[in-house]
Amino acid sequence: MQVNNRLFEIVYLLMQKKKITAKELADKFEVSTRTIYRDIEALSMANIPIYTNKGKKGGIGLLDEYVLNKTILSEEEQNQILFALQGMEKVSYKEKDVLGKLSVLFNKKIDDWIKIDFSNWGKDSEQEEKFELIKIAILNKRKIEFIYYNSNGNETKRVVEPLQIWFKEKSWYLISYCKLKEDYRIFKIPRIKEIKILEEHFERDIPKENKEEKYNFKNILLELEISKEMAYRVYDEFESNEITKKEDGNFIVKVKYPENDWVYGYILSFGEYIKVLSPDKLKNIIKDKLEKTLKNYL
Repeated sequence: MQVNNRLFEIVYLLMQKKKITAKELADKFEVSTRTIYRDIEALSMANIPIYTNKGKKGGIGLLDEYVLNKTILSEEEQNQILFALQGMEKVSYKEKDVLGKLSVLFNKKIDDWIKIDFSNWGKDSEQEEKFELIKIAILNKRKIEFIYYNSNGNETKRVVEPLQIWFKEKSWYLISYCKLKEDYRIFKIPRIKEIKILEEHFERDIPKENKEEKYNFKNILLELEISKEMAYRVYDEFESNEITKKEDGNFIVKVKYPENDWVYGYILSFGEYIKVLSPDKLKNIIKDKLEKTLKNYL
């Protein structure tokens, strides 16, 4: 356990139990009692009112009514930390314990002011497990192995160094260094299957340069005409500065999206209520897909 984490845990335990012995702390954190006493000295130097009593009923404790905000963080800083953790709790699934501990330390009651759920209906457990494994691998710098299906449905086994989870254009992606390609790659997380954390560690960090340029995640400008019957989707899914309303009630939408299989499916999801005006390349791709779909019904 890192020193800063151990110091935090010591303060939390003292606030819960009021008093604990150095030996109990040493056993819990698997360090020597000498290390625990050094930790107590460090906490005292940080102006945390910690004390030690010798004797049969002695131990290490905190002054009564101590809360963390009296010595370290302002009221505003406490709120910002707790609000951020509430948001993280909704997407990383394992932050509830940390949120609870900090709310005790700050002596605050936290209102449930935000709810965020990016999971698909009916698939929560599978997605939670996948995200949790990826998060553990990233934080511990461990390589992972998985089966990946590309946009054409082709299956490959990949071993990668996971660097960052990225939410972009309504989808989750994993930014990583791929051993097969010997380069940085983006993998769409829903297409990752049978993920395993490997024993092998890595030291690589995420590049500092612009991610979209580094990973060839380039956008193209689309011009779309969407029928007035889809007004609810237009206003739900596009920014106001991307929308122009025509006299007949239809909409012209100009938006930048990545040119990939996702955008083809997204356009097709509007069915008969959308028309690609530009670019011509995309217009032809959509036309070809519609013709192939039509053949399934002849």
